[in-house]
Amino acid sequence: MAKTIGIILVIVGVIMLVWTGFSFTKKEKVVDIGSLEITADKKEQVNWPPYVGGVILVAGIVLLIIPRRR
Repeated sequence: MAKTIGIILVIVGVIMLVWTGFSFTKKEKVVDIGSLEITADKKEQVNWPPYVGGVILVAGIVLLIIPRRR
């Protein structure tokens, strides 16, 4: 179980180091008067610092390297 989580953390950590964020478009209601409705597209952006990916990567490597006691 720990090896599986370690592999997942390593993959997520590498992806977060390479890809530092993403953006998406959201429809926002500007005017709403009775049957008249005006919307606008608003671009949102989600970013995370690169050290978060590094911490996740290191945690995954630690889970892979450290043997489990039974």
